[in-house]
Amino acid sequence: MELVVRKADLLRELQLFQGIVERKNTIPILANVLIEGDGDHVRLLATDLEVGLRSRCQASVAKGGSLTLPAKKLYEIIKALPETDVRIEEDKSGVKVAADRFDSRMQTLPREDFPTLPEASTSPTATLPRAGVKEMVSKTQFAITGEDTRYFLNGGLFVLRPESMSLVATDGHRLALVTVTRDGKPDDAEEVKAILPKKTLGELARLLQEGDEDIRYERGEVGGRLLISRMIDGQFPAYERVIPKGNDKHIEFERDRLTNAVKRVALLSNERSRAVKFQIDTGKVDVTSSSPDLGEAKETLPVDYDGASMQICFNAQYVLDFLAAVSTDVVSLELKDEVSQAVMKPVGAEGYDYTYVIMPMRV
Repeated sequence: MELVVRKADLLRELQLFQGIVERKNTIPILANVLIEGDGDHVRLLATDLEVGLRSRCQASVAKGGSLTLPAKKLYEIIKALPETDVRIEEDKSGVKVAADRFDSRMQTLPREDFPTLPEASTSPTATLPRAGVKEMVSKTQFAITGEDTRYFLNGGLFVLRPESMSLVATDGHRLALVTVTRDGKPDDAEEVKAILPKKTLGELARLLQEGDEDIRYERGEVGGRLLISRMIDGQFPAYERVIPKGNDKHIEFERDRLTNAVKRVALLSNERSRAVKFQIDTGKVDVTSSSPDLGEAKETLPVDYDGASMQICFNAQYVLDFLAAVSTDVVSLELKDEVSQAVMKPVGAEGYDYTYVIMPMRV
């Protein structure tokens, strides 16, 4: 194989593979990126057997073919090169990567060892609005548990309906649900569900940072890039039952003010539980914390509330995760009592419906 490609074009694509390729791998070939040259473009593919990414960029291919190179090291070399054309050429003793006055030879692994991944079909299941998918991922992925023996919680549940789509994530202590409308046909196929791994959603978020075209979903295609994901096989919890319907106490906060208050007060919270207490009274909410080792803190927020007094305790980080994910100036907190789950929502959000359920703490 022999080809010439612009440094900027190749670097842009290689950068997207860095989160997928694992440095420490029991299967050596998975540390490599598969490079296929054909006609006027080069195709790249990497996978960790859970998530795979296929992409392409313009190139001048003198001699077609395919080979594999270490993804991290190739990225480091291309990044260090000046803005010029890069030559990649295979011969009997390895693969030559050269540019300007720089010359290198890299070790390769057999193309035959690289896993086979599914190709995209010509007819995707659905077209998804890019902005909507971006909202869904950014507002739920932080609520996915990292290491849970309940493996079905290690991903987010994607629900595709004819006229809307939802993404739900929970770690058992809080639940984030975003629903976005889409222009599907009412007579489309019925509801489609898939649990997508945390890593898949992370890579999808990175891919959505550039471009503006909609996403074709079959198992998710992003522009000229194809994200291939293993689905988590399992039964996601019945999340609809977790969302409380009878929370009759409604309080609205300025988002920035609440964020700053919780951040400051949490500095003196118990370092293990991260608990902050909301003492709710007519016209005000006192955000407080106390720790036998560190001391105590309190900040008062004026609010429009004239219901019964009550207090409720939350993990400060869970509250801050929600406040960082929303962009509206005002957020609401809906409560029933001290032991029932609370609901937080952005007030006046456009284009999506966001529900954040948070379990109170007993301290």
